[in-house]
Amino acid sequence: TLFRSTLSGPGWLAKNLLDRVVAALGLLALSPILAVIALGIRLSDPGPVFFRQPRVGHEGRTFRVWKFRTMYQDAEERKRTLEELNESDGMLFKMKNDPRIFSFGAKLRVTSLDELPQLINVLKGEMSLVGPRPLPADDGDYLGDVRRRLLVRPGITGLWQVSGRSD
Repeated sequence: TLFRSTLSGPGWLAKNLLDRVVAALGLLALSPILAVIALGIRLSDPGPVFFRQPRVGHEGRTFRVWKFRTMYQDAEERKRTLEELNESDGMLFKMKNDPRIFSFGAKLRVTSLDELPQLINVLKGEMSLVGPRPLPADDGDYLGDVRRRLLVRPGITGLWQVSGRSD
């Protein structure tokens, strides 16, 4: 269950500072690994290293999440031909052996290394280190239980990530 955060004043400031300091130190410490991943993506498929997607965060504010790109550049066009193969009944398109994901990208996804650039979102104050995953911005209205997720700042990791994801 998610409740509106009760942090305020010094508690909120300490949490915010902790998130941002850990994100900055993490980006600095992980920079050699981030560079190797960027090179691997460039060698796998020409195009941008990063994927930026609009997401809905705290109190319904929209921001662009940073991720390493794990799919071919024409993934959105390919998705239209795969819609009937969607294995999810939720808000996200899911497919077990998605042909839009290149080999190196699949390895990044399995290890969650594609999520590391979200430390930039934490540094900017758009996300937290821990919280519910941010929702895609293009899925329309968020009502009922889904809307409660917007009461707190979204996070890089949360209950689903430590509990086996959607499995």
